[in-house]
Amino acid sequence: MFVMGVDPGLTRCGFAIVEPGRGGSVRPIAMGVVTTEPAMQAAYRLSELQREIRNLINEFTPKIVAVERLFLQKNTRTGIRVAQAAGIIITEAAAMGCHVREYSPNEVKSAVTGDGRADKVMVQTMVQQLLGLTSPPKPADIADAAAVALCHLAFDPTGALLGQREMADSAVKGVVA
Repeated sequence: MFVMGVDPGLTRCGFAIVEPGRGGSVRPIAMGVVTTEPAMQAAYRLSELQREIRNLINEFTPKIVAVERLFLQKNTRTGIRVAQAAGIIITEAAAMGCHVREYSPNEVKSAVTGDGRADKVMVQTMVQQLLGLTSPPKPADIADAAAVALCHLAFDPTGALLGQREMADSAVKGVVA
């Protein structure tokens, strides 16, 4: 079972695909950044992001897509773009049959470092250690995405939350029927 962690963004969207193993071990499968050109119109950038997320889900078939929840930005325009990117990612993952979970930045930092106020360097260092990497993942978007995947595994190590989607689907069908 693969878990895909995503640090949403429109200019840079970090992703990490990990595989949980025995005894709490986690193996990194793929990590990277999806980028879009800032000079392009937002609609085309969002479409490009959607296509890249779809390609990643098709290639790795993650069971869960864990997304970092938007942190309110001082720059409203940036916050709106990040929210749009997150919406595209969440919608695409759900449409492709993945279970989707969202985690706040504090939940992610706490799960990975033990401190909800940890800085980027501490997150990168802990992701390096937890995934057995030779160096910290860079740029920080990649480390953040890996931290989101690790956070999901910390909150749901047995996969018990996976059944919630089926329960929600059947509840909706019951109302419609």
